[in-house]
Amino acid sequence: MSQDFNSNPHRRYNILTGEWVLVSPHRTKRPWQGKVEKINAVIRPSYDNTCYLCPGNPRTSGDINPNYNQPFSFVNDFSALLKDVPFEKFSKGLLQAESESGICKVLCFSADHSLTLPLMKVEDIEKVIALWQKEYLELGAVEGINHVQIFENKGDTMGCSNPHPHGQIWSQRSIPQEVAKKQEKLSAYWDKNKRSLLEDYVNQEIEMDQRIIYENEYFVALVPYWAVWPYETMVLPKKKIPHIGMLTEPQRASFADIIKKTTIKLDNIFSTSFPYSMGIHQAPTDGYKHEEWHFHMLFYPPLLRSATIRKFMVGYEMFANPQRDITAEQAADTLKNLSEIHYSKFAK
Repeated sequence: MSQDFNSNPHRRYNILTGEWVLVSPHRTKRPWQGKVEKINAVIRPSYDNTCYLCPGNPRTSGDINPNYNQPFSFVNDFSALLKDVPFEKFSKGLLQAESESGICKVLCFSADHSLTLPLMKVEDIEKVIALWQKEYLELGAVEGINHVQIFENKGDTMGCSNPHPHGQIWSQRSIPQEVAKKQEKLSAYWDKNKRSLLEDYVNQEIEMDQRIIYENEYFVALVPYWAVWPYETMVLPKKKIPHIGMLTEPQRASFADIIKKTTIKLDNIFSTSFPYSMGIHQAPTDGYKHEEWHFHMLFYPPLLRSATIRKFMVGYEMFANPQRDITAEQAADTLKNLSEIHYSKFAK
């Protein structure tokens, strides 16, 4: 390359969406500058009698949670989508609308109110993945459900309304726009090359070894070349697997291992329970084979310089396009060199 991309401003292309991110590494030569703040860890009990997600407790709907000791799912009491919505369209001049239907569920990762994914045992994360698989396959088989979105919002910063370890699943009739953009790019590459776009990308990343954080037998965690958030991370299979429902038991164990390692490293950056939004993008459930799909998990964590200083998408990012100060390579180097032991386990 004709210039040092770790020092000079440049744009990077996202092969999955066709969008660009502006990278300005000259603004922040190091991942964090100035004061590094720590926040006091909140010690939560294993059971909270006021928590509507803890076992045996009532929810606002009046339903009582079972005394579960495995991952537990239920239809969201405040669903953004409703199942039995008659389909209709509206069009008048430049204005368009159409009804949307779907099923929203809450998935409790653990009965233990005090845990998060990095603090759970690998075998217990496997159980969460097994329930994700079950929900993806069952919801995807419902007539009129063409996409299943699995996600987690962790921490107050990300708008999480309850600290109990849990995520959500929104399944719906239409294909969401972020997935639709990826669908277009994955399909075009598959049609042209008869190969997975992300499998070719992973092979290149492994060969270059500049943005890899951790890898095991079946999976790899990396900072995408086009990352927008400071410590954005992608976890994906080394070989093409269209959706999580196709994971074998050994692959599921490998996936659980890399989820734990990745989330530990995120927490260890600033010795805090790192907030993030996590989501899994995978093949739609619209009845097509979708050979082009290669499922992947994304972590979008906002913290930039300390446990209390976050990256906001404002100004230029809202009106032009996303921008970041530290390069993907700098972020990956920070994450790669962090301990795989959670900071809370270190001797005080």
